Amino acid sequence: MDFSIPEPLQETLARIRTFVATELFPLEEGGVERPWAELLPLLEEKRQKVKAMGLWLPQIAKAWGGGGFSVQEHGLVSQELGQSPFGHYCFGCQAPDAGNMEVLIEYGTPAQQERFLKPLLAGEIRSCFSMTEPEHAGSNPVWMSTTAVAEGDHYVIDGHKWFTSSADGATFAVVMAVTNPDAEPHRRASMILVPTDTPGFELVRNVPVMGHHGEGWPSHAEIRYTNCRVPKANLLGSEGAGFAIAQARLGPGRIHHCMRWLGICERAFDLMCRRAAERELSPGEPLGRRQTIQHWIAESRAEIHAARLAVLHAAWKIDQVGSKEAREEISLIKFSVAAVMLRVVDRAIQTHGALGVTEDTVLSFFYRHERAARIYDGPDEVHKASVAKRILRRYP
Repeated sequence: MDFSIPEPLQETLARIRTFVATELFPLEEGGVERPWAELLPLLEEKRQKVKAMGLWLPQIAKAWGGGGFSVQEHGLVSQELGQSPFGHYCFGCQAPDAGNMEVLIEYGTPAQQERFLKPLLAGEIRSCFSMTEPEHAGSNPVWMSTTAVAEGDHYVIDGHKWFTSSADGATFAVVMAVTNPDAEPHRRASMILVPTDTPGFELVRNVPVMGHHGEGWPSHAEIRYTNCRVPKANLLGSEGAGFAIAQARLGPGRIHHCMRWLGICERAFDLMCRRAAERELSPGEPLGRRQTIQHWIAESRAEIHAARLAVLHAAWKIDQVGSKEAREEISLIKFSVAAVMLRVVDRAIQTHGALGVTEDTVLSFFYRHERAARIYDGPDEVHKASVAKRILRRYP
């Protein structure tokens, strides 16, 4: 395994790093949770600059207008972008759109790609992914009540979803619904494209998260589907293939999440070190002379370094043999990197003292919004159990 970074990619990463620091960090000064309507014009301006730099859609194949980066290469890009809450959005590789793009490229029909994919790639519209239900445990994704019943040339969708991320302002949803209730558990559900202006699609509310209700792209909606009728032509792939498509979507997506979390680690680490060096406990006595702070710095550096190597290895394996063969490595990084990120952010906040819990730094934003990293895309406990079972099978 060779984890050296080719010189052209090093140059690209340097350009991205500079852009994030000079163009995106200043946007945080007015508060990263300003009203979306206020932020959107500023972010659109940055998006146009990214496109002019030729860095739009780094994760998408060149044939579709993207950068054509491998999973491992995009992981490195994601680490740079993760240092700002606006990074992925400004480069067109934000969740859930990035995953929906990949699904439409792989499984979409020409008509679906024309209507939904092309404007999504251009950044002209947004999308959302509607799977989790409040009535059922998200850790058991095969258990859902939302149904899509065939009636002639249409599906009629009825159900209740929540944490449909970015539904507020989205043009369409990718909905997981049961189409084959009598099939085996992993063949019961399908993915269906539902325009959000379809009668019966109701955005009930943006679910408040850690005190912030969210709006626009950074939001998580509760949705009701009531007699929501869409053409059968909106089916993604084949009936009953919803979970297979979701798994193909989630493997690389977890790499991107983990590298984004490492970007958050690097930002928090940098802020912690700066605070330790500059904050004085008394004249001429910097905070960084305290052994506890020194230990936090050393431990954080070691943990970030180890986590990065684990993620790069998992990304390399996906590129070599695919997500299915790399599922153990993917599960390992999902829970371990999330834990590292939360520890580093917490240490950085503690190092800042009272300043750390204010909105004057980005740390409180990371602390509130990234706690969910241990829950979404499979809770820690599920990934740990899955890894342990696979390991134990190798013993007589």
